[in-house]
Amino acid sequence: MSEIFEGYERQYCELSTSLARKCSSVGALDGEQKKQKLLELKTGLDEGESLIRRMDLEARSLPPTQKASLLAKLREYKSDLNNLKREVKKSSTVHDPLASRDELLEAGLGDSITTSGDERGRMLMATERLNHSGERIKESKRVLLETEEIGVSILQDLHQQRQTLLHTRDTMRCQVMMPDTIADQCNNFR
Repeated sequence: MSEIFEGYERQYCELSTSLARKCSSVGALDGEQKKQKLLELKTGLDEGESLIRRMDLEARSLPPTQKASLLAKLREYKSDLNNLKREVKKSSTVHDPLASRDELLEAGLGDSITTSGDERGRMLMATERLNHSGERIKESKRVLLETEEIGVSILQDLHQQRQTLLHTRDTMRCQVMMPDTIADQCNNFR
């Protein structure tokens, strides 16, 4: 077995035992002490999840012969942690009605302030993106008009060059075919 896995396993077992003791003692507490104990429990649960993730990564990196037994242990630890979570949740929901009411009202106010701040931040980001998109559209329009002007100018130049080439061709024909009747016709073109 991996020494790293064993280290994580030892830490988890100690943590799990400590959390179980705290969870059983939280029912006798009330008020601020209970809140403090619940906060410690939640922190411990987060640490337990972190240890389980590390054990999982370590177990998956081992050869298949060792991996299977470690993953079975890991499933047991996950189940144990889920049971502890349920106990903590159960302990935290058993309050007196007035305390629960106060906590709900405080949480509601905090949530609405946080929510409005979050909404404001999202709206500012959306407005900024919209302004940025508008600027890009204006820049694209400017480039489009500039390109169109260049295209019209090039077409005019090509038309003039075509006219010059046609005139030069006609002049050359006239000079090559110099019989008198044709020369008179060529003079008419000039």
